[in-house]
Amino acid sequence: MLILGSFGASCLLVFAYPQSPFAQPRNVVGGHFIATATGLAFFTVFGAEWWSMALAVGTAVALMLVTRTAHPPAGSNPLIVALAGAGWDFLFTPTLFGSLILVSVALVYNNFGQGRRYPSYWW
Repeated sequence: MLILGSFGASCLLVFAYPQSPFAQPRNVVGGHFIATATGLAFFTVFGAEWWSMALAVGTAVALMLVTRTAHPPAGSNPLIVALAGAGWDFLFTPTLFGSLILVSVALVYNNFGQGRRYPSYWW
């Protein structure tokens, strides 16, 4: 399955506000990937403790800011990972493949019609 709860909020950004910095492909794919990887690392080492989930979210946000891949919906990914008890395969399906599909659909949708352009930048 390619379902990740935070993809709903990502859809709002890429389809309703495609010019937003948070809606650019680097941010969507990179943000989800980094946040999920961070959540998986914390969950693997510390388990689903309240404090480890809090640290995972904070670390994910910091890493997204440092790598210039901030994507607000991805901030919930560490919580989703821990609460679902996800394994490392979750990093690729649904996270990576789902975010790539989301960006692909956004490319078609947001460039259909005159005067529309998505993305504003790739990297």
